[in-house]
Amino acid sequence: MSFCRCIVRGRDLLQGVRRIPAPAWTNRFGVVVRSKICARCGRSFDWRKKWEACWDEVRFCSQKCRRSRPSELDARLEHAISTLLERRAAGGTICPSEAARAVADDWRPLLERTRMAARRLAAQGEVEITQGGRVVDPDTARGAVRIRRRR
Repeated sequence: MSFCRCIVRGRDLLQGVRRIPAPAWTNRFGVVVRSKICARCGRSFDWRKKWEACWDEVRFCSQKCRRSRPSELDARLEHAISTLLERRAAGGTICPSEAARAVADDWRPLLERTRMAARRLAAQGEVEITQGGRVVDPDTARGAVRIRRRR
């Protein structure tokens, strides 16, 4: 799946536009493929020639994600995000650091893993990731983000 970025003077014109999974497409080899969501990091990735024979079994976007599969800690982070959002009013948001604090006392090293957990939940359609009150693409969001229940 190709996703065109429109950047003018360092500003992303598509910021805030929710990324919708692309329909099936035909690559140059005549194979009909789709994008997938990585089971570890929650980012989307496209079909590659080396996966031609085993695309149905591919779950991870890279060797790094394959080596560090989702662990019990990742499940606890996803549960913490869901629990914190249930306690908030409709439309309320949480910071990823709140979920990390709920899981461990030394929470700073868990921030990227918490963002990964949020991306996985966003890929499942349970939450939305926002910046400045607008929904952003979880794959390309940089900087401070908030997490809210899907509307």
